[in-house]
Amino acid sequence: MTRAETEIGPTGRPLREVPEPPRLQRHGDALVIAMCNQKGGVGKTTSTINLGAALAEYGRRVLLVDLDPQGALSAGLGLAHHDLDLTVYDLLIGSKASVDDVLQNTKVDGMDLLPSNIDLSAAEIQLVNEVGREQSLGRALSSVRDRYDYILVDCQPSLGLLTVNALACSDGVIIPMECEYFSLRGLALLNDTVEKVRDRLNPRLSLYGIVVTMFDARLLHSRQVMSRVVEVFGELVYDTAISRTVRFPDASVAGEPITTWAPKSNGAESYRAMAREVIHRSGR
Repeated sequence: MTRAETEIGPTGRPLREVPEPPRLQRHGDALVIAMCNQKGGVGKTTSTINLGAALAEYGRRVLLVDLDPQGALSAGLGLAHHDLDLTVYDLLIGSKASVDDVLQNTKVDGMDLLPSNIDLSAAEIQLVNEVGREQSLGRALSSVRDRYDYILVDCQPSLGLLTVNALACSDGVIIPMECEYFSLRGLALLNDTVEKVRDRLNPRLSLYGIVVTMFDARLLHSRQVMSRVVEVFGELVYDTAISRTVRFPDASVAGEPITTWAPKSNGAESYRAMAREVIHRSGR
């Protein structure tokens, strides 16, 4: 047995080595993944930024979609999003803007962004009476799926129409979950929403996995919550757990992912490990 096979990871399972993925010969036919949790402050935006950057490090072409009117994803990548004339809002309401008009490059090679700002808060009201309103985001992204390997959608912390749009066009859902009891309680509601969207709007939608964030192995509470999540969701829980570190807010202030801000930090290595798991599970 190797050391990795005998060492117990945060989930209580033996650590499994996931090899570095091979480089791709071509790009396209993107998997769309909704990063979703109706509870705020669980590390959802941080996970979207850093998972995307880690996937890009492994040679995958990545598009991040900011579907939160607060624009935290855009701000976390150093974009002055309040000053933008065109955002995701323009794509959702059917204006003449194209995806290329809205698209922004990031500091990470191979990773692009569709930004948002407070304008997006009006989209839910404007879409209410539209035919096929749940498919607005899917229609916008259809023209660029052949350019990317992964499209990560950072959802707002609610289960409203914007989040339903993300779920309706996604292949799968990753749930970042703070390692805290009340976050655990909300998983049942979110899982129920995913099942309803699968039944009524998007038969291919599946739960890709749950990533536990803000984990502290020194705390009994963290270990108990992790144990309960694994008991309920089993293999759907990623082996990688994201620990608390001051590096994450520092990287956000700097406007870049932790993989470039502090590339040798534990946080950067954790998201690289998660990226390897995501690639391995997706068969890509």
